[in-house]
Amino acid sequence: MESQTIVEALLLGMIEGMTEFIPVSSTGHILLAGHFLGFHSTGKAFEILIQLGAILAILSVYFHRLWQMLVDLPRDRVTRHFVLGILVAFLPAAVIGALAHGFIKTVLFESPRLICIMLIIGGVVLLWVDRFKPKPLYHDVERFPLRLYLQIGLFQCLSLIPGTSRSGSTIVGALLLGVDKRAAAEFSFFLAMPTMVGAFAFDLFKNRNVLTSADLPVITAGFIAAFVAALIVVRFLLNYVSRHGYSLFGWWRLVIGTVGLAALFVWG
Repeated sequence: MESQTIVEALLLGMIEGMTEFIPVSSTGHILLAGHFLGFHSTGKAFEILIQLGAILAILSVYFHRLWQMLVDLPRDRVTRHFVLGILVAFLPAAVIGALAHGFIKTVLFESPRLICIMLIIGGVVLLWVDRFKPKPLYHDVERFPLRLYLQIGLFQCLSLIPGTSRSGSTIVGALLLGVDKRAAAEFSFFLAMPTMVGAFAFDLFKNRNVLTSADLPVITAGFIAAFVAALIVVRFLLNYVSRHGYSLFGWWRLVIGTVGLAALFVWG
């Protein structure tokens, strides 16, 4: 990847893992960091492929629950309903992401100013929703109505704009639709699994002819760093948002977006 250093890959991997499951936009953060570091990956594949580390982190945390779901799937109606709900929520972003893949990677990914603006807008929305505190109507992620799964999935489509945040769009959408804070974060975790696996597989396929063995050490370093950082974040996030809500992440977005715009104005 144009002789990028392992140190840069480790740093970007840590940023990916730390930010993937909190509503601050991991892609926005690593694209901005990469811009100021002068990091350029083949086909912008690094930024997507290192998400595999975060995927494996959440799979390891939820392994026993996922295994139990697999065992219960043939005989338990609630489990079948939940799996169907995840698939329903996953489909809108999957379809739009596949159709708009070229535009997203070659236009939106190349606009750090857009990323900063979306970070700021998302921060304002997150602070408003956290203060607005819609009355929770849904508390169990396995028993949402199918229409609610679909509506959250439609909100996830907003995350195709870098800087918006996949987890942020699904969490805000869920909160506005009456899901409590903990359940909103938990469903975002479950929805991340097919979404991120799909994005990883699709991007790997699209870049199969341009990636070489020389790219492997950098991607591997980013993957390992993302796995370790995501593992730490996932283990504490649900308890944190249950007690404190999402205001910290709203302020985080505002600071990063504002600092990013200022840096772009000064250094370009």
